Parts: sequence; structure tokens; C-alpha cells
Amino acid sequence: MAQSTAETLKTTPLVERHIAAGGRMVPFGGYNLPVQYPTGIMTEHKWTRDYAGLFDVSHMGPSFLVLNNPSGDAEADHAAIAAIIEPLICGDIAGLKPGQIRYTLLLNETGGALDDLMVGRSPLFGGALYIVVNAGTKDGDFARIAAAAGDKAKLTRADGDNALLALQGPEAVNVMAHIAPGAVDLGFMQYAPFEWGGEKLIIARSGYTGEDGFEILVSAGNATKLWDALLADDRVKPIGLGARDSLRLEAGLPLYGHDLNETISPIEAGLGFAVSKRRREAADFPGANRILAEREGGLSRVRVGLIVEGAPAREGAEILDASGAAIGVVTSGGFAPSLGKAIALGFVPPSHAANGTPLQVSVRGRSQSAQVVETPFVPHRYFRKPKAS
Repeated sequence: MAQSTAETLKTTPLVERHIAAGGRMVPFGGYNLPVQYPTGIMTEHKWTRDYAGLFDVSHMGPSFLVLNNPSGDAEADHAAIAAIIEPLICGDIAGLKPGQIRYTLLLNETGGALDDLMVGRSPLFGGALYIVVNAGTKDGDFARIAAAAGDKAKLTRADGDNALLALQGPEAVNVMAHIAPGAVDLGFMQYAPFEWGGEKLIIARSGYTGEDGFEILVSAGNATKLWDALLADDRVKPIGLGARDSLRLEAGLPLYGHDLNETISPIEAGLGFAVSKRRREAADFPGANRILAEREGGLSRVRVGLIVEGAPAREGAEILDASGAAIGVVTSGGFAPSLGKAIALGFVPPSHAANGTPLQVSVRGRSQSAQVVETPFVPHRYFRKPKAS
């Protein structure tokens, strides 16, 4: 990813809080963001796994897509707004319940991923979607969605005059109970508005760490107040981009631009669950022919998890078979603080993808032993509400 110069970097409403807390600021996705605080990445990572970490993810792309002329019939209006975005993605948006969020992928015509994103159905009224896209692709994503909407709906970006905070970890729910008590009743991948500080916060029970947690959209004017209120709880500490990456890697979650790009399909990336059943049966999404064929076994590469012996294998490192022949590439790699081992994600031929397969990785010209393992490396701890009987 090309880095911006210091003069052109954007800042979030919380930049002064990061600097005051000793955050080491770096360019990321066009923004000036903290990679770590004085305690360091390892400590921040473990704190999030044990307690609650607070992340500034205001560089992401939250937005709202709303019908221009709703009928007032909630179901009909939801069907109409879903019909606008579904031709761009592989998820079943029409089937969402009020307040439900779905992870999906924005695809090109050959089935490659232009981005991965969250799409939620408004819990209050029909004809409105809450959409969150990635920072590095958001301008293109928004243009694509707005073009599809035409004069039927309006896309309103919420990344300019708002902040997006993520509270993650096993204590997140207990902390949130003091900020927005009603939010603790949300299940994983649900969202709703809640009153706080004289405004409505949009709170989703989701995140990018594998832990239970919440993502909170708050106005820029109230962002520092909310940040301070959350950090007033001894169970919460600020966490930077470095630990965010090691947490998501342990959780086996892809990073767009690394484990996903315009050539990689959902099936290759191990994200087949994101290609919804109704959409598969209708074959009405971009790249359907390729993706459906890959589901039947027509694959040349698949994403795998690796445990690496020795130094971490970083992005771009070659993956070798047992004889030393190059067969693939690492797309994300690093040290897993929760495991005390080096781990990686990468792509290999299906013939080398079975769990337990011995492989090698090339690190600085030296071959190191590796083994294919199941992902996530660290089990997810999302809160899923029991299904009604």
C-alpha cells in the first residue's frame, strides 16, 4: 500500500488523545493513526484477549443507503433497497431481519473481491441499510454503490463527521453495560441506535479481533467524550493498529489488500459462507460462473493457515513443499502472542491444503518448517444469542 506523506494524511477526531497517550503515529490508509502505545503491541494484544481493548477505527467507511421515495411498507421498502446493492455483492441482503448485519464481498465481473464489507438492515424502518467498508477502498466502493443507487436511493457517507470506535474483549459487554445498557442485549452481527451524551450512537455487536465486542459510530463532537468515558473504566486500555493486526491474524480474519484482492474469489479465500444460499441458487451475483465452479472443486489455490517454526514469515514469503519447490505465497504473517508461535495465512494448491500437511516457508533466503493448521488459530468468542425454540 502506498503511504501518504505527513502533509496529506487525514486525522481522526481522536488524534490529540492518541498523541497525549504516547501513541506512536504512523500512516495507514491515508490517515495518521497509532500503531502502538508505550506498553507495546504484545501487552496491548494480551490485554484485549483478557479484558477490553479500545480501538480508533475512524478511518473505516461507515455509510447509510436510504430509499429516496419509500412506500411506507417496511418489507417492500427493504426488498427495494436490497435489490439495489445485491447485484454488486454475493450476500443475501433481502433476507436480513431488522437490525441484522451480514458480512459479504463486493465483487468484480470475474468474481474477484473488490472489498469485504458489512451490510445491516435498519432496525427502525424499511428502505435503509447501514454499510461499513474498508478504509483503503472506500472511495471506490462508495462510488460503485452510489452509481448502482442512481436516483432510487441516496448514499450518505458517515466517515467525515463521525468517529468509529471498537471495544473488544471479554470484558467489553460489562463495560458497555455502563455506557448503553440496552446494547448488551444485541447478539453477534446485530446493531441498533442507543441514546448517549445527547445523541444516538449506532452500536453493532461485531469486530475484527475474534473476541466479543462492539463497534460504535459517534459524532465527531462527542468522540473524545465517549473515548474518555470508556477509558475511565479500569478494564479498558487504548490499543493500536499493531495489536489489531495480530489479533485479527490469530482469529484467521482476512485483511483486504493482503489476503483478499481483485483476483481472489470468496471460495479461494475460504469465505464460501459469505456466498449466500439464495444467491448461489439464483447464480445472480458477479462472477457466479467462476465461483460456483470453484465450489464444485475447480480451484487452483486456496487459503490456508500455517504454524511456522522459527522467525515469522511475512507477506510475500514463498511457501515451499516438502522438497523445497515453491508452491504458494504468504499473504499475512507474524507472531501470535496468544500462542507463543509464528503464524501465517497464505495460498497453496488444494493438494497441499489438508490440515497437518508439512510445508516450508522461505524467510530471508532460509527455509523454515511449517505445517498447515485449521483456522482460526485462536477460537472465536463471539456472543451468539440462543435460537428461539
